[in-house]
Amino acid sequence: MRVMVIVKATKNSEAGVMPSEKALTEMGKYNEELVKAGIMLAGDGLHPSVKGKRIQFSGNKRTVVDGPFAETKELVAGFWVWQVRSMEEAVEWARRCPDPMPGEEAVLELRPIFEASDFGDALTPELRAQEDRLRSEVESQQRKA
Repeated sequence: MRVMVIVKATKNSEAGVMPSEKALTEMGKYNEELVKAGIMLAGDGLHPSVKGKRIQFSGNKRTVVDGPFAETKELVAGFWVWQVRSMEEAVEWARRCPDPMPGEEAVLELRPIFEASDFGDALTPELRAQEDRLRSEVESQQRKA
């Protein structure tokens, strides 16, 4: 199963405070363990929401809202995508994570990523074929990059 591990934003991450060399070293070591174990598929940190935008949908209307966004505890500062056998395995790996926000209360949120089988009959054979084709195309583009 694939799991997205969401690193929740904090006051410091939203203020653009960069991690220390020590924190980067610890996180680099942890990421190396994830990669060697075949767990980590992707992961990155995100700039503060002041540099972001939101697109709000209301029927056919689209409204662009510039950051920063309120409610820091609801924002995302970074993420991983992991391939694990179970949510329990993901929790085990998350517990080993170095403090992602030293000096502040940090939160990791683990969420399963939908798989094709989760959609049942709504994912017709044609839609499944399209999904497979698009996934292959993305992988091909990533290999070229």
